[in-house]
Amino acid sequence: MDELSSRAAALVADHPRDARLHRIGTSRAGTPLWLLSIGHGSRHALVVAGPHANEPVGGATVLRLADRVLADPRLTEDADVTWNLLLCLDPDGSRRNEGWLAGPYTLGHYFRNFFRPGFLEQPEWLPDGADAAALPETRALLDLQDELRPFLQCSLHGVDVGGGFVELTDDLPGLAQRLAHTANRLGIPRELGAYDTLYWPTLGPAVYRVPPPRRGDLAAAITEAAVESTWFHPHRHGTVTAIVEAPMWGVAAVQDSARPADRDAALRAVSHTLRHDTGLLEGVLARIRPQLSGAPDAARLLAPVDDYLLVCPGLADAWDPGTDAGSARPLPPLSTAHLAALGIAGRRLVLRTAGLLHRLLRGTGHDPVGALPDLDRLIDTWCADFHEAFGARWIPVARQAEYQTRVVLSAFELALRHARVRARSGESDWGAGAAVPMHRE
Repeated sequence: MDELSSRAAALVADHPRDARLHRIGTSRAGTPLWLLSIGHGSRHALVVAGPHANEPVGGATVLRLADRVLADPRLTEDADVTWNLLLCLDPDGSRRNEGWLAGPYTLGHYFRNFFRPGFLEQPEWLPDGADAAALPETRALLDLQDELRPFLQCSLHGVDVGGGFVELTDDLPGLAQRLAHTANRLGIPRELGAYDTLYWPTLGPAVYRVPPPRRGDLAAAITEAAVESTWFHPHRHGTVTAIVEAPMWGVAAVQDSARPADRDAALRAVSHTLRHDTGLLEGVLARIRPQLSGAPDAARLLAPVDDYLLVCPGLADAWDPGTDAGSARPLPPLSTAHLAALGIAGRRLVLRTAGLLHRLLRGTGHDPVGALPDLDRLIDTWCADFHEAFGARWIPVARQAEYQTRVVLSAFELALRHARVRARSGESDWGAGAAVPMHRE
Protein backbone atom coordinates (compact mmCIF):
# COMPACT_ATOMS: atom_id res chain seq x y z
CA MET A 1 0.00 0.00 0.00
CA ASP A 2 2.79 2.43 0.86
CA GLU A 3 4.56 1.77 -2.45
CA LEU A 4 1.34 2.33 -4.39
CA SER A 5 0.74 5.70 -2.74
CA SER A 6 4.36 6.83 -3.14
CA ARG A 7 4.45 5.90 -6.83
CA ALA A 8 1.23 7.82 -7.43
CA ALA A 9 2.68 10.85 -5.61
CA ALA A 10 5.84 10.66 -7.72
CA LEU A 11 3.75 10.55 -10.89
CA VAL A 12 1.89 13.70 -9.81
CA ALA A 13 5.19 15.43 -9.05
CA ASP A 14 6.37 14.62 -12.60
CA HIS A 15 3.10 15.83 -14.19
CA PRO A 16 1.82 18.69 -12.00
CA ARG A 17 -0.32 20.23 -14.74
CA ASP A 18 -2.28 17.12 -15.67
CA ALA A 19 -2.32 14.91 -12.55
CA ARG A 20 -3.69 15.51 -9.05
CA LEU A 21 -3.79 13.32 -5.96
CA HIS A 22 -6.29 13.97 -3.21
CA ARG A 23 -7.94 12.13 -0.37
CA ILE A 24 -11.62 11.30 -0.78
CA GLY A 25 -12.06 9.61 2.60
CA THR A 26 -10.50 7.54 5.33
CA SER A 27 -10.72 3.83 6.03
CA ARG A 28 -11.90 2.26 9.28
CA ALA A 29 -8.27 2.04 10.45
CA GLY A 30 -7.51 5.63 9.48
CA THR A 31 -5.80 4.94 6.14
CA PRO A 32 -6.34 7.65 3.49
CA LEU A 33 -8.34 6.73 0.38
CA TRP A 34 -6.38 8.34 -2.45
CA LEU A 35 -7.84 9.40 -5.80
CA LEU A 36 -5.47 10.05 -8.70
CA SER A 37 -7.14 12.31 -11.28
CA ILE A 38 -5.69 12.90 -14.75
CA GLY A 39 -6.96 15.40 -17.29
CA HIS A 40 -9.39 18.30 -17.11
CA GLY A 41 -12.34 17.11 -19.19
CA SER A 42 -16.00 17.58 -18.34
CA ARG A 43 -16.74 13.85 -18.69
CA HIS A 44 -15.50 11.44 -16.06
CA ALA A 45 -14.25 7.87 -16.07
CA LEU A 46 -13.89 6.22 -12.66
CA VAL A 47 -11.61 3.23 -12.02
CA VAL A 48 -11.77 1.50 -8.62
CA ALA A 49 -8.83 -0.68 -7.57
CA GLY A 50 -8.63 -2.97 -4.57
CA PRO A 51 -12.32 -3.54 -3.79
CA HIS A 52 -11.46 -7.04 -2.60
CA ALA A 53 -8.55 -7.29 -0.20
CA ASN A 54 -6.97 -10.38 -1.77
CA GLU A 55 -7.00 -8.99 -5.33
CA PRO A 56 -4.00 -6.65 -5.62
CA VAL A 57 -3.63 -6.49 -9.41
CA GLY A 58 -5.78 -3.35 -9.61
CA GLY A 59 -3.06 -1.28 -7.94
CA ALA A 60 -0.56 -2.18 -10.66
CA THR A 61 -3.23 -1.59 -13.29
CA VAL A 62 -4.14 1.95 -12.18
CA LEU A 63 -0.47 2.99 -12.29
CA ARG A 64 -0.13 1.50 -15.76
CA LEU A 65 -3.36 3.22 -16.84
CA ALA A 66 -2.08 6.53 -15.50
CA ASP A 67 1.05 6.25 -17.64
CA ARG A 68 -1.01 5.43 -20.75
CA VAL A 69 -3.48 8.23 -20.18
CA LEU A 70 -0.78 10.83 -19.56
CA ALA A 71 1.00 9.78 -22.75
CA ASP A 72 -2.05 9.91 -25.04
CA PRO A 73 -4.13 13.11 -25.33
CA ARG A 74 -6.77 11.16 -27.27
CA LEU A 75 -7.75 9.64 -23.92
CA THR A 76 -8.15 13.01 -22.16
CA GLU A 77 -8.12 16.33 -24.03
CA ASP A 78 -9.44 15.05 -27.35
CA ALA A 79 -12.21 13.14 -25.58
CA ASP A 80 -13.01 15.86 -23.01
CA VAL A 81 -12.47 13.27 -20.26
CA THR A 82 -10.99 13.27 -16.78
CA TRP A 83 -9.77 9.91 -15.50
CA ASN A 84 -10.30 9.28 -11.79
CA LEU A 85 -8.27 6.36 -10.43
CA LEU A 86 -9.08 5.23 -6.88
CA LEU A 87 -5.85 3.56 -5.78
CA CYS A 88 -7.44 1.11 -3.33
CA LEU A 89 -10.95 0.88 -1.89
CA ASP A 90 -10.02 -1.49 0.94
CA PRO A 91 -6.49 -0.50 2.04
CA ASP A 92 -6.86 -2.07 5.48
CA GLY A 93 -7.77 -5.46 4.04
CA SER A 94 -5.06 -5.16 1.39
CA ARG A 95 -2.43 -4.67 4.06
CA ARG A 96 -3.49 -7.99 5.57
CA ASN A 97 -2.48 -9.70 2.31
CA GLU A 98 1.00 -8.22 2.20
CA GLY A 99 2.39 -11.47 3.64
CA TRP A 100 2.25 -13.07 0.18
CA LEU A 101 2.63 -10.08 -2.13
CA ALA A 102 6.43 -10.18 -2.21
CA GLY A 103 6.39 -13.86 -3.16
CA PRO A 104 7.09 -16.64 -3.61
CA TYR A 105 4.06 -16.83 -5.89
CA THR A 106 2.88 -20.28 -4.95
CA LEU A 107 -0.67 -21.32 -4.14
CA GLY A 108 0.37 -22.56 -0.71
CA HIS A 109 2.01 -19.25 0.21
CA TYR A 110 -1.00 -17.33 -1.12
CA PHE A 111 -3.65 -19.27 0.80
CA ARG A 112 -1.67 -19.40 4.06
CA ASN A 113 -1.50 -15.59 3.99
CA PHE A 114 -4.97 -15.04 2.52
CA PHE A 115 -7.37 -12.50 3.93
CA ARG A 116 -10.73 -11.29 2.68
CA PRO A 117 -13.29 -9.80 5.04
CA GLY A 118 -16.70 -11.24 5.67
CA PHE A 119 -19.46 -10.32 3.24
CA LEU A 120 -20.84 -7.52 5.41
CA GLU A 121 -17.41 -5.82 5.52
CA GLN A 122 -16.79 -5.76 1.78
CA PRO A 123 -17.08 -2.11 0.70
CA GLU A 124 -18.71 -2.62 -2.71
CA TRP A 125 -21.82 -4.31 -1.28
CA LEU A 126 -24.88 -2.44 -0.04
CA PRO A 127 -26.75 -5.15 1.90
CA ASP A 128 -29.16 -2.59 3.40
CA GLY A 129 -29.14 -0.11 0.51
CA ALA A 130 -27.06 2.99 -0.17
CA ASP A 131 -28.75 5.15 2.46
CA ALA A 132 -27.80 2.71 5.20
CA ALA A 133 -24.19 2.15 4.08
CA ALA A 134 -22.09 2.13 7.23
CA LEU A 135 -18.51 1.47 6.09
CA PRO A 136 -16.56 4.71 5.56
CA GLU A 137 -14.95 3.23 2.46
CA THR A 138 -18.38 2.58 0.97
CA ARG A 139 -19.65 6.04 1.84
CA ALA A 140 -16.59 7.64 0.24
CA LEU A 141 -17.14 5.72 -3.01
CA LEU A 142 -20.86 6.49 -3.11
CA ASP A 143 -20.19 10.20 -2.60
CA LEU A 144 -17.56 10.13 -5.32
CA GLN A 145 -19.92 8.44 -7.76
CA ASP A 146 -22.64 11.01 -7.09
CA GLU A 147 -20.15 13.86 -7.48
CA LEU A 148 -18.54 12.67 -10.71
CA ARG A 149 -21.52 10.99 -12.39
CA PRO A 150 -19.09 8.99 -14.55
CA PHE A 151 -20.10 7.67 -17.95
CA LEU A 152 -17.92 4.62 -17.17
CA GLN A 153 -16.94 2.91 -13.94
CA CYS A 154 -14.45 0.04 -13.96
CA SER A 155 -14.08 -2.10 -10.84
CA LEU A 156 -10.78 -4.01 -10.95
CA HIS A 157 -10.92 -7.54 -9.59
CA GLY A 158 -8.61 -10.55 -9.58
CA VAL A 159 -9.55 -14.21 -9.97
CA ASP A 160 -7.17 -16.26 -7.84
CA VAL A 161 -7.55 -19.40 -10.01
CA GLY A 162 -9.38 -19.55 -13.35
CA GLY A 163 -9.66 -17.10 -16.23
CA GLY A 164 -10.47 -13.54 -17.18
CA PHE A 165 -13.97 -12.21 -17.79
CA VAL A 166 -16.01 -9.02 -17.62
CA GLU A 167 -19.37 -8.27 -16.00
CA LEU A 168 -21.40 -5.30 -17.30
CA THR A 169 -24.40 -3.41 -16.00
CA ASP A 170 -25.18 -2.38 -19.61
CA ASP A 171 -24.11 -3.96 -22.86
CA LEU A 172 -21.07 -2.56 -24.66
CA PRO A 173 -21.33 -4.20 -28.09
CA GLY A 174 -17.93 -5.22 -29.38
CA LEU A 175 -16.30 -5.77 -25.98
CA ALA A 176 -16.35 -9.58 -26.23
CA GLN A 177 -14.35 -9.45 -29.47
CA ARG A 178 -11.79 -7.06 -28.00
CA LEU A 179 -11.55 -9.13 -24.86
CA ALA A 180 -10.82 -12.23 -26.95
CA HIS A 181 -8.12 -10.40 -28.93
CA THR A 182 -6.42 -9.11 -25.77
CA ALA A 183 -6.61 -12.44 -23.97
CA ASN A 184 -5.19 -14.32 -26.95
CA ARG A 185 -2.33 -11.85 -27.39
CA LEU A 186 -1.35 -12.10 -23.73
CA GLY A 187 -2.00 -15.80 -23.14
CA ILE A 188 -4.81 -15.23 -20.63
CA PRO A 189 -7.57 -17.89 -20.57
CA ARG A 190 -11.10 -16.51 -20.82
CA GLU A 191 -13.62 -17.88 -18.34
CA LEU A 192 -16.57 -18.96 -20.49
CA GLY A 193 -18.65 -20.34 -17.62
CA ALA A 194 -17.76 -18.24 -14.62
CA TYR A 195 -19.09 -19.53 -11.30
CA ASP A 196 -20.15 -16.03 -10.23
CA THR A 197 -22.33 -15.66 -13.32
CA LEU A 198 -23.91 -19.12 -13.48
CA TYR A 199 -27.45 -17.74 -13.76
CA TRP A 200 -26.60 -14.46 -15.51
CA PRO A 201 -27.26 -13.54 -19.15
CA THR A 202 -24.25 -13.84 -21.47
CA LEU A 203 -23.51 -10.84 -23.70
CA GLY A 204 -20.69 -12.63 -25.53
CA PRO A 205 -17.92 -15.10 -24.71
CA ALA A 206 -16.60 -14.25 -21.20
CA VAL A 207 -18.82 -11.13 -20.97
CA TYR A 208 -21.83 -11.26 -18.65
CA ARG A 209 -24.74 -8.98 -17.79
CA VAL A 210 -25.06 -8.17 -14.08
CA PRO A 211 -28.72 -8.71 -13.10
CA PRO A 212 -30.58 -5.86 -11.42
CA PRO A 213 -30.22 -5.89 -7.64
CA ARG A 214 -32.75 -7.76 -5.56
CA ARG A 215 -33.10 -8.49 -1.87
CA GLY A 216 -32.18 -11.98 -0.74
CA ASP A 217 -30.55 -13.90 2.05
CA LEU A 218 -26.84 -13.79 2.79
CA ALA A 219 -26.09 -17.06 1.01
CA ALA A 220 -27.72 -15.86 -2.20
CA ALA A 221 -25.88 -12.56 -1.96
CA ILE A 222 -22.50 -14.26 -1.58
CA THR A 223 -23.02 -16.79 -4.36
CA GLU A 224 -25.02 -14.77 -6.89
CA ALA A 225 -24.03 -11.12 -6.23
CA ALA A 226 -27.36 -9.89 -7.65
CA VAL A 227 -27.66 -7.48 -4.76
CA GLU A 228 -27.52 -3.76 -4.23
CA SER A 229 -23.96 -2.61 -4.77
CA THR A 230 -21.74 0.28 -5.78
CA TRP A 231 -21.74 -1.32 -9.24
CA PHE A 232 -25.37 -0.34 -9.75
CA HIS A 233 -25.57 2.78 -7.59
CA PRO A 234 -24.37 5.19 -10.34
CA HIS A 235 -26.67 3.60 -12.92
CA ARG A 236 -29.09 6.46 -12.17
CA HIS A 237 -26.50 8.82 -13.66
CA GLY A 238 -26.24 6.84 -16.88
CA THR A 239 -23.06 5.08 -15.77
CA VAL A 240 -22.00 1.81 -17.34
CA THR A 241 -20.07 -0.32 -14.86
CA ALA A 242 -17.57 -2.94 -16.00
CA ILE A 243 -16.19 -5.41 -13.46
CA VAL A 244 -12.89 -6.52 -14.97
CA GLU A 245 -11.59 -9.85 -13.67
CA ALA A 246 -7.95 -10.87 -14.26
CA PRO A 247 -6.62 -14.29 -13.19
CA MET A 248 -3.55 -14.84 -11.02
CA TRP A 249 -3.29 -18.56 -11.80
CA GLY A 250 -4.73 -19.46 -15.19
CA VAL A 251 -6.61 -22.66 -16.04
CA ALA A 252 -7.08 -23.57 -19.71
CA ALA A 253 -10.20 -25.69 -19.09
CA VAL A 254 -12.31 -22.64 -18.17
CA GLN A 255 -12.41 -21.66 -21.85
CA ASP A 256 -13.49 -25.10 -23.13
CA SER A 257 -16.98 -24.58 -24.54
CA ALA A 258 -17.44 -28.24 -25.52
CA ARG A 259 -20.36 -30.25 -24.23
CA PRO A 260 -19.22 -32.46 -21.32
CA ALA A 261 -19.20 -36.23 -21.79
CA ASP A 262 -21.05 -36.92 -18.52
CA ARG A 263 -22.41 -33.74 -16.95
CA ASP A 264 -24.18 -35.41 -14.04
CA ALA A 265 -21.21 -37.53 -13.02
CA ALA A 266 -18.98 -34.46 -12.99
CA LEU A 267 -21.51 -32.50 -10.92
CA ARG A 268 -21.88 -35.33 -8.43
CA ALA A 269 -18.10 -35.51 -8.04
CA VAL A 270 -17.78 -31.77 -7.44
CA SER A 271 -20.65 -31.77 -4.94
CA HIS A 272 -19.35 -34.82 -3.07
CA THR A 273 -15.85 -33.29 -2.83
CA LEU A 274 -17.21 -29.99 -1.53
CA ARG A 275 -19.34 -31.70 1.14
CA HIS A 276 -16.45 -33.90 2.23
CA ASP A 277 -13.93 -31.05 2.41
CA THR A 278 -16.38 -28.78 4.22
CA GLY A 279 -16.95 -31.49 6.81
CA LEU A 280 -13.20 -31.74 7.41
CA LEU A 281 -12.95 -28.00 8.01
CA GLU A 282 -15.99 -27.94 10.27
CA GLY A 283 -14.27 -30.58 12.38
CA VAL A 284 -11.06 -28.54 12.58
CA LEU A 285 -12.99 -25.41 13.51
CA ALA A 286 -14.87 -27.23 16.26
CA ARG A 287 -11.53 -28.35 17.74
CA ILE A 288 -9.86 -24.94 17.69
CA ARG A 289 -12.68 -22.44 18.21
CA PRO A 290 -12.40 -22.50 22.04
CA GLN A 291 -8.79 -21.31 21.87
CA LEU A 292 -9.36 -18.55 19.30
CA SER A 293 -10.94 -16.03 21.65
CA GLY A 294 -7.56 -14.46 22.40
CA ALA A 295 -6.26 -14.47 18.84
CA PRO A 296 -5.53 -11.10 17.22
CA ASP A 297 -8.52 -10.01 15.13
CA ALA A 298 -10.28 -13.31 15.84
CA ALA A 299 -13.73 -11.91 15.09
CA ARG A 300 -12.66 -10.38 11.78
CA LEU A 301 -10.93 -13.56 10.61
CA LEU A 302 -13.73 -15.83 11.76
CA ALA A 303 -16.43 -13.83 9.92
CA PRO A 304 -15.37 -15.01 6.43
CA VAL A 305 -14.78 -18.53 7.78
CA ASP A 306 -18.38 -18.64 8.97
CA ASP A 307 -19.58 -17.16 5.67
CA TYR A 308 -17.79 -19.83 3.62
CA LEU A 309 -18.93 -22.70 5.81
CA LEU A 310 -22.48 -21.32 5.59
CA VAL A 311 -22.66 -21.38 1.81
CA CYS A 312 -20.68 -24.54 1.00
CA PRO A 313 -23.37 -27.14 1.89
CA GLY A 314 -26.03 -25.22 -0.02
CA LEU A 315 -23.79 -24.97 -3.09
CA ALA A 316 -23.07 -28.69 -2.97
CA ASP A 317 -26.81 -29.39 -2.91
CA ALA A 318 -27.53 -26.88 -5.68
CA TRP A 319 -24.93 -28.47 -7.97
CA ASP A 320 -25.76 -32.11 -7.21
CA PRO A 321 -28.22 -33.52 -9.80
CA GLY A 322 -29.28 -36.17 -7.28
CA THR A 323 -30.28 -33.70 -4.57
CA ASP A 324 -33.63 -31.95 -4.45
CA ALA A 325 -32.84 -28.82 -2.49
CA GLY A 326 -36.24 -27.34 -3.19
CA SER A 327 -34.71 -24.77 -5.52
CA ALA A 328 -36.87 -23.15 -8.16
CA ARG A 329 -33.75 -22.44 -10.23
CA PRO A 330 -32.52 -25.48 -12.13
CA LEU A 331 -28.98 -25.40 -13.43
CA PRO A 332 -28.62 -23.88 -16.91
CA PRO A 333 -27.03 -25.88 -19.75
CA LEU A 334 -23.43 -26.52 -18.75
CA SER A 335 -20.28 -26.72 -20.84
CA THR A 336 -16.94 -28.21 -19.85
CA ALA A 337 -15.92 -24.65 -18.92
CA HIS A 338 -18.81 -24.41 -16.44
CA LEU A 339 -17.87 -27.70 -14.81
CA ALA A 340 -14.24 -26.63 -14.50
CA ALA A 341 -15.33 -23.33 -12.93
CA LEU A 342 -17.56 -25.11 -10.40
CA GLY A 343 -14.74 -27.48 -9.47
CA ILE A 344 -12.38 -24.55 -9.01
CA ALA A 345 -14.96 -22.65 -6.96
CA GLY A 346 -15.42 -25.56 -4.56
CA ARG A 347 -11.67 -25.90 -4.11
CA ARG A 348 -11.28 -22.13 -3.69
CA LEU A 349 -13.87 -21.91 -0.93
CA VAL A 350 -12.32 -24.64 1.20
CA LEU A 351 -8.77 -23.42 0.61
CA ARG A 352 -9.70 -19.90 1.67
CA THR A 353 -11.32 -21.30 4.78
CA ALA A 354 -8.32 -23.49 5.60
CA GLY A 355 -5.95 -20.58 5.02
CA LEU A 356 -7.89 -18.31 7.36
CA LEU A 357 -7.96 -20.99 10.06
CA HIS A 358 -4.21 -21.51 9.61
CA ARG A 359 -3.66 -17.77 9.99
CA LEU A 360 -5.87 -17.65 13.08
CA LEU A 361 -3.95 -20.44 14.77
CA ARG A 362 -0.58 -18.89 13.94
CA GLY A 363 -1.83 -15.69 15.54
CA THR A 364 -2.50 -17.41 18.85
CA GLY A 365 1.08 -18.62 19.08
CA HIS A 366 0.06 -22.07 20.31
CA ASP A 367 -1.70 -25.16 18.97
CA PRO A 368 -2.70 -27.42 21.87
CA VAL A 369 -4.93 -29.68 19.76
CA GLY A 370 -2.37 -30.15 16.98
CA ALA A 371 -4.55 -28.67 14.23
CA LEU A 372 -1.82 -26.83 12.30
CA PRO A 373 -0.30 -30.01 10.81
CA ASP A 374 -3.78 -31.10 9.71
CA LEU A 375 -4.40 -27.73 8.06
CA ASP A 376 -0.99 -27.82 6.38
CA ARG A 377 -1.77 -31.25 4.97
CA LEU A 378 -5.15 -30.11 3.64
CA ILE A 379 -3.74 -26.93 2.10
CA ASP A 380 -0.86 -28.80 0.43
CA THR A 381 -3.18 -31.51 -0.91
CA TRP A 382 -5.76 -29.08 -2.28
CA CYS A 383 -3.14 -26.78 -3.83
CA ALA A 384 -1.54 -29.78 -5.52
CA ASP A 385 -4.97 -30.64 -6.91
CA PHE A 386 -5.22 -27.18 -8.47
CA HIS A 387 -1.98 -27.89 -10.32
CA GLU A 388 -2.49 -31.56 -11.14
CA ALA A 389 -6.23 -31.77 -11.83
CA PHE A 390 -6.77 -28.25 -13.21
CA GLY A 391 -3.33 -27.37 -14.60
CA ALA A 392 -3.20 -24.03 -12.78
CA ARG A 393 -0.22 -21.89 -13.83
CA TRP A 394 1.01 -18.58 -12.43
CA ILE A 395 0.54 -15.53 -14.67
CA PRO A 396 3.19 -12.83 -14.10
CA VAL A 397 1.87 -9.67 -12.45
CA ALA A 398 2.95 -7.47 -15.34
CA ARG A 399 0.87 -9.56 -17.74
CA GLN A 400 -2.15 -9.51 -15.41
CA ALA A 401 -1.95 -5.71 -15.23
CA GLU A 402 -1.43 -5.30 -18.96
CA TYR A 403 -4.44 -7.48 -19.69
CA GLN A 404 -6.61 -5.51 -17.29
CA THR A 405 -5.34 -2.19 -18.66
CA ARG A 406 -6.20 -3.11 -22.23
CA VAL A 407 -9.66 -4.32 -21.26
CA VAL A 408 -10.35 -1.06 -19.39
CA LEU A 409 -9.23 0.99 -22.39
CA SER A 410 -11.48 -1.07 -24.67
CA ALA A 411 -14.43 -0.54 -22.33
CA PHE A 412 -13.57 3.17 -22.21
CA GLU A 413 -13.75 3.62 -25.96
CA LEU A 414 -16.99 1.66 -26.29
CA ALA A 415 -18.62 3.38 -23.30
CA LEU A 416 -17.65 6.80 -24.66
CA ARG A 417 -19.31 5.97 -27.96
CA HIS A 418 -22.34 4.67 -26.06
CA ALA A 419 -22.54 7.90 -24.03
CA ARG A 420 -22.31 10.07 -27.14
CA VAL A 421 -25.05 8.13 -28.90
CA ARG A 422 -27.29 8.61 -25.87
CA ALA A 423 -26.42 12.31 -25.75
CA ARG A 424 -27.11 12.76 -29.48
CA SER A 425 -30.57 11.33 -28.87
CA GLY A 426 -31.50 14.30 -26.73
CA GLU A 427 -29.26 14.77 -23.69
CA SER A 428 -27.77 18.17 -23.05
CA ASP A 429 -24.10 17.19 -22.78
CA TRP A 430 -23.68 16.06 -26.37
CA GLY A 431 -20.29 17.14 -27.72
CA ALA A 432 -18.81 17.07 -31.21
CA GLY A 433 -15.40 15.68 -30.28
CA ALA A 434 -13.91 12.80 -32.21
CA ALA A 435 -14.31 9.28 -30.88
CA VAL A 436 -11.24 7.94 -29.08
CA PRO A 437 -9.61 5.07 -30.97
CA MET A 438 -8.63 1.93 -29.11
CA HIS A 439 -5.20 2.33 -27.56
CA ARG A 440 -2.70 0.06 -29.31
CA GLU A 441 0.74 -0.88 -28.14
